[in-house]
Amino acid sequence: MPTWSTVRTTLVAAAAVLTVTATAACGTAGPAGAGGSGGLTLWTLENEGINGVQQAAVDSFNAGEGPDIALRTYVNDPYKAALQTAIGSPNAPDIFYNWGGGNLKGYVDAGQVADLTAALDAKPDVKDAFLPSVMQVGTIDGKIYGIPMQGVQPVSFFYNKDAFAKAGITAFPTTWQGFLETIDKLKAAGIQPISLAGSQPWTELMYLEYLLDRNGGPDKFQAIADGKPGAWSDPAVVTSLTQIKDLVDRGAFGSNFSAVNYDNQGSQALLTSGRAAMELMGSWEVTSLNDNFPDFLKADKLGWADFPAVEGGTGDPKNLVGNPSNFYSVAASSKDVAAATKFLVDNMTSPAYVKGMIDVGQVPAIKGLDQQVATGQFAAFNQYSYSAVQKAPTFTQSWDQALAADVSQSMLTNLSQVFLGSMTPEQFGQAMDAASK
Repeated sequence: MPTWSTVRTTLVAAAAVLTVTATAACGTAGPAGAGGSGGLTLWTLENEGINGVQQAAVDSFNAGEGPDIALRTYVNDPYKAALQTAIGSPNAPDIFYNWGGGNLKGYVDAGQVADLTAALDAKPDVKDAFLPSVMQVGTIDGKIYGIPMQGVQPVSFFYNKDAFAKAGITAFPTTWQGFLETIDKLKAAGIQPISLAGSQPWTELMYLEYLLDRNGGPDKFQAIADGKPGAWSDPAVVTSLTQIKDLVDRGAFGSNFSAVNYDNQGSQALLTSGRAAMELMGSWEVTSLNDNFPDFLKADKLGWADFPAVEGGTGDPKNLVGNPSNFYSVAASSKDVAAATKFLVDNMTSPAYVKGMIDVGQVPAIKGLDQQVATGQFAAFNQYSYSAVQKAPTFTQSWDQALAADVSQSMLTNLSQVFLGSMTPEQFGQAMDAASK
């Protein structure tokens, strides 16, 4: 009998095929003929504001000589399954979006990604423009396979200022005890404290990532990433999961979080309507809210803040978790590796692309943008994100991207069970230690 993991993978892959077909039909594309015979394809995630900047770069490239590029967009979870299915087949994209780290390494180890090192070495002005810590996430075994293509994406709390005011809360809490007191005040005011898209466990993972860092520091996850025996059962992991269980038991996430979805803006609808007061999410939240709930941003109802410090913890409160950036890579099977590589090298640090990203609320992983991020509609948030990344002693990549795919899937499945109350913190550690052997 197949395991649930096997069944789930099969179902997701099947759904992805349907989603790919539908999305490709309505996805953006370059000039007529782009992506056709002899053309190239670029796969990326669906995000209206960001996609516009990406399309402008594609259009600029297509106006020159060489093959055209067609941009195709997909929603998050189906994209991951679709890419896994397509990358080794004749239907593989020429350029594909990824998260770097362990997510990218799996494709590199399979020989499915082109080495971009020589191309970047030939363009030192481009290579040196990126923040070194971010470039490392796209570097596997000393070779560059991914180029940062989006903003730095630290995870922060986003909150509804009106909801906080209704509950008599004047400032976002800076300590864990203060955070728990804030939750109780919001509940007393009849407001769900936290919006959580619990139908997608990657949104739950953010809590474990930050709490483990605050409780035990980044070395605790590094031990997990290194495959150290017993690392998942470390007391700091158990403590962090116990704190999560306390949040669930307090009703911090409401009673229906497992049915809420992020891709269809379910969790954002709770936040922007004031039915929920806050959401823990990556910096892409601002761009997404501007796309889907622009009036909420125009009314200046959105606030943001760091994840609180945990009393007695050894982690630095300035540490960040999230995605240092996202990356574009070139498939080794591309019809024209040279042209696909040229597109990345010529566009990812171009003034037009950088300005476009900043204009939609993204802060590219590029040095020396202090003055540029201080202008435009999203200046306040862009300055906050850019400053946080530059000041952070460590920036831990999201675990579901840093770990091997099989370990990551087990982690997300088991973590969901902790949130639902069907697995204890201790059982989680035992299960993950077993899965990591």
